[in-house]
Amino acid sequence: MTDCVRIDVPGSTSNLGPGFDALGLALQLPLTLEVERSVDAPRGSIAWVFDRAISGENAILRGYRARLGAATDEAPALRVRVHCAIPECAGLGSSAAAIVAGLRLAALVGGELHVQDLLDAAARLEGHPDNTSASVLGGFVTSCLTPDGHVATVCSAWPRELRLVVATPEVPLATRVARAVLPQVVPRADAVANVQRTALLVHALQAGDRRWLREALRDRLHQPYRTALVPGLDDALALEHPTLFGVFLSGAGPSIAAIVEGDGKPVSACFRELYAARALPCTIRVLDAAPPG
Repeated sequence: MTDCVRIDVPGSTSNLGPGFDALGLALQLPLTLEVERSVDAPRGSIAWVFDRAISGENAILRGYRARLGAATDEAPALRVRVHCAIPECAGLGSSAAAIVAGLRLAALVGGELHVQDLLDAAARLEGHPDNTSASVLGGFVTSCLTPDGHVATVCSAWPRELRLVVATPEVPLATRVARAVLPQVVPRADAVANVQRTALLVHALQAGDRRWLREALRDRLHQPYRTALVPGLDDALALEHPTLFGVFLSGAGPSIAAIVEGDGKPVSACFRELYAARALPCTIRVLDAAPPG
C-alpha cells in the first residue's frame, strides 16, 4: 500500500423488475474512500471521517474485518475519508457498495484479493449477489449462487443510450422490512412469468431491441407485495412517455427507476408531478450506468 490510495465503488440498482436477486446494474453513483496511513495511531485502528452522518452499522468496517479476521489488530493504522453519493436504505446498493469497499480496503493491507474471492465474500456478507456483483464488476450483471457457495456472474455493458431516472421518496424502508412481506411460496404461473420476462429483458438489451422492454420489466414475484410499502409505486409503473421504456422498483425500494432515452427531463417531470400530488418529498436523479471494470 502506498501513502495515499483512493477506492471507488459504484452504487447499483437490482432486480430490474423480474430478475429478483439475479440482475444488477452498476450506477454512476459512487462511494469513494481516500485512504492514508496514520503513523501516530495504534496498529489496527482506523480513524473514519464521513462526509455525512450514517445510521446504523458501518458496513465498510464489516467488510474490512470479515476479510482480515484475526489479523485486523495487527494491520497498519489508517485514516479513511468516506465520500458517499449513495443514499442509505433507498434501494440503490449502499450496503453492497460499502461491503465491497471494505473488502477492497482490507486487500490493500492484507494482500491481493482475486475477483472471484471478492465476489464470493461480498455476496456472503450481503446475502445475495445482485448488487455486490454490480459493485465489484460494474456494468450490467446476471448472477447466481452455485451449490458450493460461489458466485457465478456474467457482466456486460449497458446500452449507452439508455439512462435511468430514479425517484427516491422520503419514506423509511429497511431492506429487511421489504423482504419480510414476500411470500415463501409463489404460484407456478408467477414464477414462469418472471422467468420468461427475465430472459426477454436480458436478450432484448443485448440485441438492442427496445420493442418489448416495458413488457420485459413486469414482475409478479416482489413488486406486487411491496406496493403498500412504496407510495406511488402503482402509478409510477403505469407512467407512459415517448422517451420512457418502462419502470421498476429499484432493489427493495423505496426508489423507483425508469429506463429512458434522452436527457430524462420529461420523465423526471412525471415523477415530480406524481409525488407533488401526494405532498411527499422526493429526490430525483438522472443516472448513467457505470461501465464494466
